[in-house]
Amino acid sequence: MPNLDLPILVVDDAKFSSMIVSKALRTAGYRDVRVANDAPAALQMMEQRAVSVLIADWLMPDMDGLDLTDLVRQQDEQGNHYTYIILLTAKESVEALAEAFDRGVDDFIYKSDMSKQLIPRVFAADRIADRQNTLLRANSLLMENNRELEASNIIDLETGLCNNRYAREQLGKSLRQAEARGGASAYVLCGIRNWQDLKRKHTPAIMSELAVGISRRLSHLIRPMDSLCRVGDNQYAIIAHFSNSEHCSASTFRRIFDGINHKALKTTAGYISVEAGMVLCKADAELGTPAVQDIERTAVQGLVDAYETRRFTEVQPQISESA
Repeated sequence: MPNLDLPILVVDDAKFSSMIVSKALRTAGYRDVRVANDAPAALQMMEQRAVSVLIADWLMPDMDGLDLTDLVRQQDEQGNHYTYIILLTAKESVEALAEAFDRGVDDFIYKSDMSKQLIPRVFAADRIADRQNTLLRANSLLMENNRELEASNIIDLETGLCNNRYAREQLGKSLRQAEARGGASAYVLCGIRNWQDLKRKHTPAIMSELAVGISRRLSHLIRPMDSLCRVGDNQYAIIAHFSNSEHCSASTFRRIFDGINHKALKTTAGYISVEAGMVLCKADAELGTPAVQDIERTAVQGLVDAYETRRFTEVQPQISESA
């Protein structure tokens, strides 16, 4: 059954012609039929309320049907909408019709046979326009759902560890806990110094195995109450809280540094050794509470030094004025 509430717009500079088309549509039962006498007026009407089917004369002064089609397609892109465009024409050459299809026209009605073609073509346009707009709405909803999932996602899909978003949340909680109860927060940043060299030597599949292997090794080396996150392609963060600030030191995490550097990781390409740099960024509650961004920035700077010295270094975060 046709949708008799289908919004249709008829555009023709010849009022007699537009009257014939609109009357035929209303006689067929269509209730939402509007008429414009030129292309600019049609565009204005469509900006106010979109239509599903546009029936326009090909030859009109100032702006013809093809130019109108170009602008309608631009409107459609902006509004995430699809307008089925039918041109009324006396042209029957293959070249002219091919050009029109290339410009985005959906269908034609020959003026010489309009009385027979109009309503069946509109019936078909109704089905196609409805299907296209249903797909556009579904795709828009899917994209929105994906954005929401991405915004709430806390898992690194390759390794199964938590990601940078979760690391920031946990670090914030640790800082608040230290501020309220004393002690210190530890943010240990571990980076694989030779990662880019390894990527040049091995396939993506092997590098994925290596990332998983590093994740498992680190998981076995940290304390059960600490959080381990993958915060970059070749970077991992350990977030820990210490009720006694003196216990938060590089020596506490030394076994992790040694465990990742001194024992190769098994992959299907054989055993691969990694060169890890590590830095401990310690936030002592007695010295003030830095922002999460302060700790991240200080840790990254410290990791650069750790790469150069090949030593496990310890740094104090600089507390910004806004913290």
